[in-house]
Amino acid sequence: MPLILDALCLAREDTPVVRLIDVLGPEPVEISERRIGEPAVLSQHLLFESGGEIVMHDDAVVAVILHLTPTRFAPRGLDAAEWILGIDDDATFADFKAIFDVPWRFADGDRYFVLEAAYLRPEFVKHGGRRAGDLQRVAVTADDPKDTCRPADEDCPVCRDLIVRAGDGSFDVDGTVTALVAGVDAGVLKAPGGAVRLADLRLLHASALMERVESQVTCTECGRVACLTLYRDAPPTFGYLPLDAALRRPLEAIPPVEEWGDAARIAEVRDAMRYVDHEPGSWFLVEQHGDLYLDSRYTITSMADDSCLIRLYQAERQEYHEAGRDSLSELARRIDRSGPHREESPFHRRNLLRHPDGGRDYSAEVRAAIAGHTWLARQKQAAAQRALSPSAGDD
Repeated sequence: MPLILDALCLAREDTPVVRLIDVLGPEPVEISERRIGEPAVLSQHLLFESGGEIVMHDDAVVAVILHLTPTRFAPRGLDAAEWILGIDDDATFADFKAIFDVPWRFADGDRYFVLEAAYLRPEFVKHGGRRAGDLQRVAVTADDPKDTCRPADEDCPVCRDLIVRAGDGSFDVDGTVTALVAGVDAGVLKAPGGAVRLADLRLLHASALMERVESQVTCTECGRVACLTLYRDAPPTFGYLPLDAALRRPLEAIPPVEEWGDAARIAEVRDAMRYVDHEPGSWFLVEQHGDLYLDSRYTITSMADDSCLIRLYQAERQEYHEAGRDSLSELARRIDRSGPHREESPFHRRNLLRHPDGGRDYSAEVRAAIAGHTWLARQKQAAAQRALSPSAGDD
C-alpha cells in the first residue's frame, strides 16, 4: 500500500511512480490513451501483465487498480496479500472493515474507505462481498469515488465517444448535441428530468437569460451521466459524473418559454400537459386544454405498486375546486383501495395508462410534465442518503 500511496498525484518520471512501475512491470504490456471531456484531459491506462493498472490524467497518477483475477492483459492476477497487509484474495467486506477501521461510504453501488491520503474501493462480484472469492479487484484513487466515475468506464463503448470535434480538434457543440440526441433516440442514452432538454439547449443559451445552461444524459451501459454545459460568459464544458454527483449539480430555473422559445416551441409547451400540484409519494395533478388528470400510485402487493391515470369527471373537478388538495388525497385513497388493476374496479377502464384514447402515450406525457419535480425529489433523496452514508451500517 505505501508504494501505491506514494505514487498518487505524481508524474510518470517521478521516483515513486518509477518504483511502482518497476514492481508491477517492469514495463506495461499495453498503454491505452483517450481524450476525455472538454476541456480535454488525456487519460492513459498503463496495463501490466502482473495484473496491475495505473491510470493517469494529464500525466498525473489518479488511480492504481489491483486486478486479482485473470484479465485479457493479465493471465493470473495479483496476490492481494503482497499489496495490502492483512488482506488476501478471499477477503470479504467485513475483512476490509476490520483491517482499515476507518469510515466507509457508498458510491455507485459500491462501498469504499476514506484513508488519510486516498480512497480505497474493494470491488466484488455483483451483490457480493460476503463470501470468500467474491473479491475481484481493489482500486486506490486520489479522488473521492462519489465525485468521479470508475476508471473502467472511460472505455464504455456506448458513451466514450460522445464528444464531436472539428478538424482542428476544437469542441463542436452542435455536432455533440446531434450525437447526444441520436443516442437518446436509439435508446442507449436516457435524458433525465430537471436539466434542460437537448432540443432547448441552444435556444436557451442564445437568449442569454441564464448564466449556465446544462443538458444531461445517462448512459444505459455504464450509468455515467454526461453533462454538456453552455455558459453565458465562458467556454462550453463537457464532463462525466456518477448519478449522485450529477444530481448535486446546480441547475437554474428555466425562464418561461415565451421569453426564449421560437414559435414552434411555444406552441408545443402550450399544447403539452403541465404540472399543477402533487402529494409526495401519492399523486400528481396535471392539466391540459382545461382537463385535469390525476396520476395516483396504488398498491398491488406488499412488493409491487403501479400508477393509475384518470381524467377527472366534472363532479371530481368541482370537488377539487371547492375542497382543494384534500379531495384529491381522498380520491387517491379510493383508487388505491379499489385495486384499479382489477376489472371490477370502477377506475379500471378509466386508467389511461392501460386504456389510452387516440393511441396517446400518456405515460411519457405525464413524465415530461412532472420531470422537474421528480428531479427535485431525487436531489432530496440523494442528500438524505449522503447524510446517512458515512459508515452507514454493516454489510
